[in-house]
Amino acid sequence: MRKALFDELLASVTEAKHITRGERAPSRAYSASQVLRNDRPNVAALRRHFKLSQAKFAALLGISVDTLQNWEQGRRRPEGPAQVLLRIVAAHPDVLLSVTVSGPPRRATGRRAGRSVA
Repeated sequence: MRKALFDELLASVTEAKHITRGERAPSRAYSASQVLRNDRPNVAALRRHFKLSQAKFAALLGISVDTLQNWEQGRRRPEGPAQVLLRIVAAHPDVLLSVTVSGPPRRATGRRAGRSVA
């Protein structure tokens, strides 16, 4: 690792330690009110809050990357359940990560699993 890169990384870790201890204010922070403009989620700000790529954030939400890009660029707006989901995620960011942790695979049952129902 180059010395300049290492020094930059070390400075970032030191800054994070000071922020965590309350000795320094973070350079930027997002609150639910900033992410929810006029009751509409600012999807790009929300994704940046999680520090995720568009592909990863779309996967967490269960939507296509194209849909996410359309929302972020203002060509379309999230509606219905998607808007509610984004409002919940904005108000309680930890919820998204807690419900997307995958558990054991579920077994399919009934007709879709190839069993016949008599």
